[in-house]
Amino acid sequence: MTSFVPDMTIRPEVAGFFDAATNTISYVVRDPAGTACAVIDSVMDLDYAAGRITHDHADQIIAFIRDKGWQLEWLIETHVHADHLSGAPYIQAALGGRIGIGAKITEVQEVFGKIFNEGTEFQCDGSQFDALFDDGDSYRIGTMTAQVLHTPGHTPACMTHVIGDAAFVGDTLFMPDGGSARADFPGGDAGALYDSIQRVLALPDDMRLFMCHDYGPNGRDIRWETTVAEERRHNIHIAGKSRDAFIQLRTERDKTLGMPRLILPSLQVNMRAGEMPTDDQGRPVLKVPVNGL
Repeated sequence: MTSFVPDMTIRPEVAGFFDAATNTISYVVRDPAGTACAVIDSVMDLDYAAGRITHDHADQIIAFIRDKGWQLEWLIETHVHADHLSGAPYIQAALGGRIGIGAKITEVQEVFGKIFNEGTEFQCDGSQFDALFDDGDSYRIGTMTAQVLHTPGHTPACMTHVIGDAAFVGDTLFMPDGGSARADFPGGDAGALYDSIQRVLALPDDMRLFMCHDYGPNGRDIRWETTVAEERRHNIHIAGKSRDAFIQLRTERDKTLGMPRLILPSLQVNMRAGEMPTDDQGRPVLKVPVNGL
């Protein structure tokens, strides 16, 4: 497992875009020394009951980047999301950039390719993405170096992206009063999630942490930014808890949770880098595997 010292002197500009339908926060991250930027965890809108795709959330991000005159270099997926569909290909078609995800996407594709009976034509090698990241890999956003940490537990492919004094943790952590993400999906592991959280919390105290989701616990306003120090001291699933205690808490809590509303379409689309699956006539189509999850 790779360790590194982040450059806390670099403070990227971060703009968050909250999608109320899925409680997802997407980010535009800009190099303060220029116009280069990245989009992290974008959203495509789905009216599941009507089977209708729209792009209002992605259009907001596209308009924001164009209005600023910025140049999009990367579209990052912190993991294969189970609660929203990625808007990365739509944004890429408008603004360019490369789509990147953790290299363990191949494990996710193997598992869910079978669940959705995708057949031999579905490639489980991650080739749908432009870049696959291993632990310790880095990439450039303008003059900034982004460092990639493998932080599995929620899924095998979860990655945390550290860019200057900002870290984008995906579903590894929620805000301190929200705790952590579930670890009971195929390939999830509560012990691995605890270890990954400890790795994030080993970053400098004043490292800014940006969440992928927030649900406003106890009626508070939606928030998505905190710090390592705040998470270490106040996270309700972590602070003062041993690894065994966390595993017990996480396992018991996961047993009470239902499946996310959009898990079936999300997995089919997101393991394809945001592209819709099609039938033998090339029409977009989604499957509903009965008793598959």
